[in-house]
Amino acid sequence: MAACSRIGRGGHSMDKSITLPADEIFRNLENAKRFAIDIGGSLTKLAYYSTVQHKVAKVRSFDHSVKETEDDPLYEISVQEEITARLHFIKFENAYIETCLDFVKDHLVNTDTKVIKATGGGAYKFKDLIEKKLKLKVDKEDEMSCLIKGCNFVLKNIPHEAFVYVRHADSEFRFQNTHPDIFPYLLINIGSGVSIVKVESEDQFERIGGSSIGGGTFWGLGALLTKTKRFDELLQLASRGQHASVDMLVKDIYGGAYGTLGLTGDLIASSFGKSATADKEFSKEDMAKSLLHMISNDIGQLACLYAKLHNLTRVYFGGFFIRGHPVTMHTITYSINFFTKGEVQALFLRHEGYLGAIGAFLKGAEEDNPNQYSWGENYAGSSGLMSVSPELNPMQRARSGTFDMLEMDRLERQLVNLPLLQDPSSYIPDTMDLTEDAVAREYWLFCFEEALEGVVKRAIASQPDLPQTRERAEKFSQKYRHKLQTLRHQPFAYGSLTVRSLLDTREHCLNEFNFPDPYSKIKQRENDMALKYFQKAVKSLESLSWEQRQFALVKGLLAGNVFDWGAKAISDVLETNAGFGFEEAKRKLQERPWLVDSYNQWLERLKGPPHKCALFFVDNSGIDIILGVFPFVRELLCRGTEVVLASNSGPALNDVTYSELQILTERIAAMDTVIQTGIKEERLILVQSGSSSPCLDLSRLDKTLATVVRERHTDLVIIEGMGRAIHTNYYATLRCESLKLAVIKNSWLAERLGGVLFSVVFKYEEPPKYQEETHQ
Repeated sequence: MAACSRIGRGGHSMDKSITLPADEIFRNLENAKRFAIDIGGSLTKLAYYSTVQHKVAKVRSFDHSVKETEDDPLYEISVQEEITARLHFIKFENAYIETCLDFVKDHLVNTDTKVIKATGGGAYKFKDLIEKKLKLKVDKEDEMSCLIKGCNFVLKNIPHEAFVYVRHADSEFRFQNTHPDIFPYLLINIGSGVSIVKVESEDQFERIGGSSIGGGTFWGLGALLTKTKRFDELLQLASRGQHASVDMLVKDIYGGAYGTLGLTGDLIASSFGKSATADKEFSKEDMAKSLLHMISNDIGQLACLYAKLHNLTRVYFGGFFIRGHPVTMHTITYSINFFTKGEVQALFLRHEGYLGAIGAFLKGAEEDNPNQYSWGENYAGSSGLMSVSPELNPMQRARSGTFDMLEMDRLERQLVNLPLLQDPSSYIPDTMDLTEDAVAREYWLFCFEEALEGVVKRAIASQPDLPQTRERAEKFSQKYRHKLQTLRHQPFAYGSLTVRSLLDTREHCLNEFNFPDPYSKIKQRENDMALKYFQKAVKSLESLSWEQRQFALVKGLLAGNVFDWGAKAISDVLETNAGFGFEEAKRKLQERPWLVDSYNQWLERLKGPPHKCALFFVDNSGIDIILGVFPFVRELLCRGTEVVLASNSGPALNDVTYSELQILTERIAAMDTVIQTGIKEERLILVQSGSSSPCLDLSRLDKTLATVVRERHTDLVIIEGMGRAIHTNYYATLRCESLKLAVIKNSWLAERLGGVLFSVVFKYEEPPKYQEETHQ
């Protein structure tokens, strides 16, 4: 491809995107529409919307009134085509703009787009070129309003968008949980000068201040002082410099600290103060470092004063002066910490370079109303956070702060917080942050790499009759292995690295190569098998005394949770021992007292009045849902408690999906009058969680689920399984009673938690207010 070879030239260029094949950068152009472009002083950001054709696994119930034999499957599985929406954002150096526009023009097929929205200082300069190449009319948009619109979009849709930078820490990037209400905030945009903008709502913002001393000042004065013309080279000089050689410090004046005023000896008293009196030449590196500190401290103090004046604690920094450079992020962070005494943190954005392009795109797509949807980052098509650290050779960067490509998929469901979270602003879904825990990180990366061969085998087996199955499976394997290698060197690539993000990245890569549900046939077989034992299991439970039955129900839930194909210790057993069943799983469980054991408190609570409504986040198909969950649900219904069963909207491992659960519930209702009556009276309802992950983020749930929770006055939340109750939500605090239960099916994790393989976690928790009332 000619375009590829032209894009591949550029020698020392820092942008990874330039060395990629062009069709891997400008993906899905044949279905593209609605373009936007943001052209800065050195980088161009192109945005477009496309429709993506994906394979999805659908299940459809057979007509059981004419079911001929007991061995006929409960439902049929088909793989169908589905159209979804995707946003693409690509960044490249301005030097390649003509080549990239040629590639886009050659690959545009059925687009009815007549206009391209443009923003940034270079939009006017390149207007004629864009119109000539793309045959699209350039419609210029206000730069600041695009920036704000883009900032609002990423803060709302990407959970780990903002981070604090901590130089020399084991994890330099400390990702922040985005507050459910992102407003108000202060945006400090450092371009040639500085603009300070107060953002109060989606459409309400005001430039409240600024300064002419910004990135252009650093670049201009730096060029005069060092004769260095390139911005990145100036930063490289600064990273090697010692500012104290040029700056006059407090100790240079007073011989040490100035205790009366609380000033330390190392504090800068006068930027470039020594250059007036010292009779010597100063190095370029030292002058560049002094200049960087002078500009950063000035901007930091301005930001602090405006934040204090307007009573704002969320302060985001962006603009070409930042651009993910560790040196600038560190100096800004230091300045903010100093002037606010640590009360305000300097926040940076992973996708800061794309804000203008995103905003311009959103302005051009208002008729599609993209803000009415929730969007999610597609890890398979996004580059990840990499390094522009000037200390490193440009071609050997291991860490970074900018993206080359960003893809976001439109989610079918609008996502919101679970209304029962105690404090949504402090909720952190993940139990373990692998970004900061090097030992855990290495273990889990090895774990996922080791499991890859098995996932490939199951992907192939799930589509025996579809074309190019093996080739697609091999491409999936290569892509996911590459992602794991990237994460080994850049664990912060997609925000905080967690077991959840590793699982989600794998699901995204599987979907990318049209393997929507590799475990579909396994789930079908296990559901059919478990249904045959449901009535027998219920009959056995009914023969027990009330207290015996409560324990048997909990033990059944736990034993059912053993059947998890996502755990290697279990998948190995299930593959080699087809006869491994419910009773065997019960015998595998740890004897009481369990690793975490609140069963006695739970039993006492059951002796009290019934709960109004229980929200149950379910886990696996087969024995888990049918022989573990449904008997437990049946007991709750008999107690007078309404039950809301929340299952995944889309497939992940062998977790039961909403469409599968509908069929299973219908079949169980035909066998059991308690379940049948519950459905008929709407005391048992099924909802989608909005997730397609083996884990659970309670801050991104289906809006319908949240509405049901409110309307039914839910007072009990049950979270089942290792992914949902251990890897995530183990420390989640709710405003109602909760029950978190799982069997630890990983030896390393069990040992880390102080247990052994098949240790049991049964964690019943009361909300603080409830505890006070019951213990008075």
